[in-house]
Amino acid sequence: MGVPSALGWNETGCTTGFIPPKYAEGYLCMSRKPALLLIPGLVFILFGFAIPSAIMLLAPPSTDTADVFARLGRMLTDPYDLAIIWRTVRIGLIVTVACVVLGFPIAYLLARSTSRFAGMWLALAIFPLLLSNVVRTFGWLVILGSQGAFGQLLVVLGITDQPPQLLYTELAIVLGLIQLFLPLAVISCYSAVAQVDAGLDHAARGLGATKSQTLWQIVIPLSRPGILIAGTLVFAGATTAYTTPYLLGGSSQRMLSTQLFSYASVSVDWAAASATALIMTMLVFLVSGLSSLVSRKAGVTA
Repeated sequence: MGVPSALGWNETGCTTGFIPPKYAEGYLCMSRKPALLLIPGLVFILFGFAIPSAIMLLAPPSTDTADVFARLGRMLTDPYDLAIIWRTVRIGLIVTVACVVLGFPIAYLLARSTSRFAGMWLALAIFPLLLSNVVRTFGWLVILGSQGAFGQLLVVLGITDQPPQLLYTELAIVLGLIQLFLPLAVISCYSAVAQVDAGLDHAARGLGATKSQTLWQIVIPLSRPGILIAGTLVFAGATTAYTTPYLLGGSSQRMLSTQLFSYASVSVDWAAASATALIMTMLVFLVSGLSSLVSRKAGVTA
């Protein structure tokens, strides 16, 4: 007598129906296994990340929690700190939009490519992720410096008489962060587009839709969760990055990350450092929550 072909599942995830005795030991309640597998990871996250982060955010060394929130209140009303917060958010939004707009077409072409070299192109697209952020940022110091390639090109073309000062500007930070996080946007969008059946493209074209209509009305709506994930990851990375804003922005274009380093290592103001970290954390959680809300509403609408 074989194993019954139709076994049901109850609301707890356990099998229902008759199971022969010789097979009974091989069938375990499926609701218990996942919980047991999650325990090691949850313990590591709790004691290795959540608790230490909460201590640093709310009770840093030699500082009371009340002092942290008092400093947070002053930062949210101080014009200097508000300018840094707004610069961080503005740069984060610009970098996010640029990476998604530039990364999605690349991801779409790679996902729909039938070339035997498609895997190689994908590897080249995400290869910068294997390099150090410092190495990638130092390249922009060579390009955007006063004697750099870009400034010299403008002089040769007769656009300016002297090489412009592009380093230590907001533009330099934006360019560096786009180059830093574009591969992340490409791979996130690629995974979303690759899950959209290419047969839908052919079906839409067969019904008279143009390539642009197929892209905007079929591929992009079905890829929206991946696009939102890409935007969330890029924004979180751009608003919390330190190396690129420090090297390309200097002290004249401070962001929350560089300001946090200054509070923690230069002035050793732990209350201000924790308040800055709280603002950065709230920004990331806010954008992540908005992304989840938009994704959920889009799923309901679909």
